[in-house]
Amino acid sequence: MLNLSILLEDSARHFPERAAVVLGDRRLTYAQVDAAANQVANLLVSRGIRPGDKVALSCPNVPYFPVVYYGILKAGAVVVPLNVLLKGREIAYHLDDSDARAYFCFEGTAELPMGAAGHEGFERTDGCETFFLITADPAAPSPIEGAETMGSALAGQAPVFEPVLLPETDPAVILYTSGTTGQAKGAELSHSNLLLNALTCNRLFGSPVGSDTHLLVLPLFHSFGSTVNMNAGFATASTLVLLPRFDAAAAVRLLQDEDVTFFAGVPTMYWGLLNALTDDVDVARIARTMRVAVSGGSSLPVEIIKEVRERLGVTILEGYGLSETSPVATFSDPHSDPRPGSIGIPIWGVEVKLIDAEWNTIEGADEIGEIAIRGHNIMRGYYNRPDATAEVVRDGWFRSGDLGRRDKDGFYYIVDRAKDMIIRGGFNVYPREIEEVLITHEAVSLAAVIGVPHPSHGEEIKAFVILKPGATATEEELVAWGKEQMAAYKYPRVVSIVESLPMTATGKLLKRELH
Repeated sequence: MLNLSILLEDSARHFPERAAVVLGDRRLTYAQVDAAANQVANLLVSRGIRPGDKVALSCPNVPYFPVVYYGILKAGAVVVPLNVLLKGREIAYHLDDSDARAYFCFEGTAELPMGAAGHEGFERTDGCETFFLITADPAAPSPIEGAETMGSALAGQAPVFEPVLLPETDPAVILYTSGTTGQAKGAELSHSNLLLNALTCNRLFGSPVGSDTHLLVLPLFHSFGSTVNMNAGFATASTLVLLPRFDAAAAVRLLQDEDVTFFAGVPTMYWGLLNALTDDVDVARIARTMRVAVSGGSSLPVEIIKEVRERLGVTILEGYGLSETSPVATFSDPHSDPRPGSIGIPIWGVEVKLIDAEWNTIEGADEIGEIAIRGHNIMRGYYNRPDATAEVVRDGWFRSGDLGRRDKDGFYYIVDRAKDMIIRGGFNVYPREIEEVLITHEAVSLAAVIGVPHPSHGEEIKAFVILKPGATATEEELVAWGKEQMAAYKYPRVVSIVESLPMTATGKLLKRELH
């Protein structure tokens, strides 16, 4: 029997006065975060939430995220973290698909009105019964008519709660990931999946207990940030310094002022940090305290690895994983020099191999095959999608959809990503989903979406559109319409209206001929 919330509770028991989360001038101790999470658990139970029920959460990197996340877990419920950039239509889909019974949503800002989008999505659903609006000021009234604030709901709830223990293979979190079908699927991760992945990260990085300080710039709703920073950090009573939105200059100031020892980010973030190391930054101070630098999402250029090592005195460790693998599956060996471009070797307790289309193992060095993974980190399956699960899991092996090779020393390298997938600023975007939204526009007959190189985002989303006969629409109008319909990281910034698209004899799009 297990509950992932033990990561918070154990640290609160042994290090109650240590700072758990920091945001600006606000510092919450482990005892405070644990007590607040207990209040959330009591609130959920009082509203009829039972073990196994799904509870959704839309929240940026602010202290409320871990409070609600672990509170949901304590009640025995399943956390469904949602991307904070989703619009109302998309939120409604996720709430319905996950069978969420309750939904916590941060109010957001004028630039990102999450609360309004969240409430719109909630109103569009039938099964989700309760909406809690998280306000920056817990005593403030709700700015949305008819929405109950979490602050008022928590009033009077006890700060003590006995966590519900569950079989370790029961679901703890459902992480949504897009698929090549364009329909987002929920990867069910168990308490043991996430606990073992977090503890294995700490084993890998040699994380000390009670002294690490993480700068958390990766979104907590994503598997990378929630496992490598939050769960792994809370397991060792680390201090999490939160930055709700990545800004290189702000991140550098926090690295310096908070004496950060652990930084995890995607390659573009490292590029930003290096450019922000201006003359007024105490680079020597950052270098003295920085202990671990971690990267994932896409390959790091060799020059960035070299420059970070020269200027900050730390070697970036690269890893690989997916939401379906909790997420970490492979990582650079911290005890040897990294091999640029390599995603490293399998982590403790995990096996990796290359397979062909029929699941046959590919043995030879430097031969290309699809990366398959087996171990304690493999998801339970896609929620309510047994057929989709059967397509990717066989005999405990999960096929990633990514092509790779293995050198003679056992180090793995990504050769190509899953078919057609775009990585924009660290977010996975699947063209099929964007295409399906575009063709709902009254003027659009057909659409093809690809990724094109971008200097800071890695890739940008470009759409090729064929208009319906007699219809009129400009490329600028379609960009603006897409912005209204899709999350900010998804909509195509570039639209090209064309007369035709390249096709195979069977009518399939030849995307490789688009650029």
